[in-house]
Amino acid sequence: MSAKLLISLALFFKTKDKVAKIIAYYILMHQIMMYICNMYSRELLKGILKPIIFKLLSENDKMYGYEITQTVKKISGNKILIKEGSLYPALHTLTKEGFLKVESIPIGNRVRKYYRLTKSGKTQVEPVTNELLEFSATLQTLFQEKPILS
Repeated sequence: MSAKLLISLALFFKTKDKVAKIIAYYILMHQIMMYICNMYSRELLKGILKPIIFKLLSENDKMYGYEITQTVKKISGNKILIKEGSLYPALHTLTKEGFLKVESIPIGNRVRKYYRLTKSGKTQVEPVTNELLEFSATLQTLFQEKPILS
């Protein structure tokens, strides 16, 4: 259980102030929903982040980081929540490897970085996707229920 969730629980049960109790309740519900919605561990997501990036960018001309996280969140039904601390290092690595190119576009007072696949990156989409699908099929075979032998 996260520290935020524990603090919210303590606040909810210890406070006698009605307003504080209501606030603690909403914080608690938010924390519980975040805990429930984050269905997959970081370790599981590490190995599939690059294939996700390749897949999304192959289907979209260009995307910026936040757009990638929100698209994955929406498509996965809130089961895959990519954190910035995971996404941007992966994007930078793929850029250094020559699979992505970055286009910086000023938006108001800031610059938004759009990522798109290079020619080399486009050639990687199919092999990376196939590798992931084969791995998934292998896991299904490994974890499927086996008949009980007597």
